[in-house]
Amino acid sequence: MIGAAIFLCGSSVGASAQNARHEIAVSYGTLSNSTWIDVFEDANIASTVQGIKFSDSKEIGSISAEYFYHINPLLGLGAIGSFGASSQDILSNQTKIGKMRHKFFTVMPAMKFNWLRRSQWGLYSKIGLGGTLRSEKDKFNDTSIYKDYDNNMFHFNWQVTFIGIEAGSESVRGFIETGVGEQGAFLVGVRYKF
Repeated sequence: MIGAAIFLCGSSVGASAQNARHEIAVSYGTLSNSTWIDVFEDANIASTVQGIKFSDSKEIGSISAEYFYHINPLLGLGAIGSFGASSQDILSNQTKIGKMRHKFFTVMPAMKFNWLRRSQWGLYSKIGLGGTLRSEKDKFNDTSIYKDYDNNMFHFNWQVTFIGIEAGSESVRGFIETGVGEQGAFLVGVRYKF
């Protein structure tokens, strides 16, 4: 039913979509830069603070929205916004003593290169350079031993998509990408061109 609606919507605007200059997309990715930062940061804490370990890790992944304006058939200019979050229990000698929560908000100006554009599919690459606002909150059960931690920091971030494959109608397409950066090493999503 949903597929039929998308197909009909795509068919009705297909004629104008060939010359579409705008596109918007939403995606979900895994193995983002922020995920790797968390892994190395936790390993560093566990190695320097005796008895501290982490467990029950949960990660949202990278949820992204993008907009591109195509100045010509090959090149699109735009921006990417991403959100991610993670949480885990803090243990001391196998006893839970608190909870660690991280959130990541990223904005990156970006360029998209369309290597191959066909009526039903295409190949592309993408690069974005920007920054991430990282929020870290550690809440402890007993603050007489450990102090709660609440900090925001800003750092440089990026996304490089080596190859993206999109398929669907002229205007509505699903896509998969592989690369490295804040959107993730592997991501899937849907885009609309108009």
